[in-house]
Amino acid sequence: MTELSGTIAVVFIIYVLAMLGIGVWTSRVTRSPLDFFLADRSLKAWVTAISSTASSESAWAVLGTVGLAYKDGLSAIWFLPGCLLGYLINWLFIAEKLRKYSEENHAITLPDYFENYFDDKTHVLRVISVVIIFSCMMAYVAAQFTAIGKTFDAIFGIPHILSISIGGAIVLVYTMMGGVRAVAWTDFAQGIIMVLGLIILSLVALTSLGGFSGMLVEVGKVSPETLEWMGGKSTAVFFGSTVGLLGIGLGYPGQPHVITRYMAAKNTEAIKKGTWIALGWGLMVYSSSILLGICGQALFPGLEDPEHLFPKAAEQLLPTLLTAVVLTGVLAAIMSTVSAQILVAASAIAHDVYSKMLKKTFSHETILLVSRVTVLVLGLGAMLIALGETRVIFWFVLFAWSGLGASFGPLILFTLYSKNTTRQGAIAGMLSGFLTTLIWKATGLSDALVYELVPAFLVATLSIYFVSKMTRE
Repeated sequence: MTELSGTIAVVFIIYVLAMLGIGVWTSRVTRSPLDFFLADRSLKAWVTAISSTASSESAWAVLGTVGLAYKDGLSAIWFLPGCLLGYLINWLFIAEKLRKYSEENHAITLPDYFENYFDDKTHVLRVISVVIIFSCMMAYVAAQFTAIGKTFDAIFGIPHILSISIGGAIVLVYTMMGGVRAVAWTDFAQGIIMVLGLIILSLVALTSLGGFSGMLVEVGKVSPETLEWMGGKSTAVFFGSTVGLLGIGLGYPGQPHVITRYMAAKNTEAIKKGTWIALGWGLMVYSSSILLGICGQALFPGLEDPEHLFPKAAEQLLPTLLTAVVLTGVLAAIMSTVSAQILVAASAIAHDVYSKMLKKTFSHETILLVSRVTVLVLGLGAMLIALGETRVIFWFVLFAWSGLGASFGPLILFTLYSKNTTRQGAIAGMLSGFLTTLIWKATGLSDALVYELVPAFLVATLSIYFVSKMTRE
C-alpha cells in the first residue's frame, strides 16, 4: 500500500502540473469576458464533446454507477438509455440551435440567452435564473469538494481539512487563470483518463473471471438475482425505479455548465462531429461501469459500501502504475466538474449581476479581474461549507441536478422549438420546475414514488404551455 500511495502521489503531482500548465497557457490567450466565459467561441469537436459530457458526470459516473450495478445487478442497465437519452436531446435538439442563437445575439450565459430571447427589460428572468443557478451550483460545488476530501483520505490517508484545501486550491488556480478554455481542456484530459480507466478495469475484471461465460457462472454462484433483468424487485417497484433511471436523462438539457459548452463551440461542424464523439464516450463509460459492477459481485462479494468497488478493483487487479493513473482519474473527474460549476456560478455574479444588471461598463481587464475574484470568493465559500461537513449539502445536491434540469430544460426546448412561448410562461416554468423539485424531495415522494425530476419536468412543461397560452397577446 505504501508503494501504491507513493506512485499515486507522483502520478497526481504530474497530473496537477499538467492542469496548472493548461491554466498558464490559456491565461495568456484569455483577453476578454467572451474569452473567459466562452473561450471566444473557438472550441473544436473533440474538446466540446468530451469536456461537456465529462463535466456533466463527475465522479458519480465512476464510483456511483459501478456501485449501482454492484447493488442492483443487470437491472442497472436501464440507467444507460436514460443517460444516453439526455445526451441525444442535448446534441440533436439543443446544441446547434443554441450555438447559433447565442452567437447571433451575443449571449454569453444562459440568463443572457433568456433575457435576449424574451427581450426582458425588467431583468426578472435574469434574476430568477441567477438565483436558481447560484443556489444549486454552490451546493453542488461544496459536495464535490467534500468528495475530493473523501477520495484523498481514502487514497493517501490525508485528513479532509488538508485535502479539501489542497484540491480546492488547485481547481481555483487553473479556473481563475484561463476561464472556460482552461476548464474545457482540463475536462477533456480528465474525460479521456476516465473512459480509459473504466474500459481497462472492466475488461481486466471480466478476463479474471474467464470471460463472459465464466462471469455468468461465477456471479450466478454468489448472487443469482444480480443476473436478473428486474434485480429481484416486484413489477411495481421495478417499473418505478426504471422510470426514475430513464428520467435522469431529462436533467441534461437544463445543466448550465454543460450547455454553455455548445455556446462555446466553434461552428456547425464541431457540433455535428461532437454528437458522435459524445455518444460514443457515454456508451463506453456506462457500459464499462455496469460490467465492472456486475463482475464485482463475484470478485468482491459482500462489500459494505458498493461505491468502494472501483478503487478496490483498481488496487487489486491492475499493476501499481496503472492503478495510480486510474485512481488519479477519480480525483480528476471530481475536479473537472467543480471547475465547470464554479465558472457558471461566477458568470452568474460577474457577468449577469455586475456587468448586465448593475450596468458597470468597465474595460475588459477590469471585468476579467472581477470574474477571477468572483471565482476565488465562490470557491473559498464552497470550501468552507465542505469543511463544515454539513449534512444538508448532501440533501441539497441530490436535487441540484433535478432543480437545474426542471427549471431550465423545458424552457430551453420551448424557446428553441416554439414561437408561442411568452415571458410570463418562462417565469412560470422556471419557478414551478424548481419548487416542484423542492417539495417532491422534501415530502419524501422521491423515495416512495418516483425520482423528483420526472414530475418537476412535467409540471414545468405544462406551466410554460398553459401560462403562455393565457398570456399570448
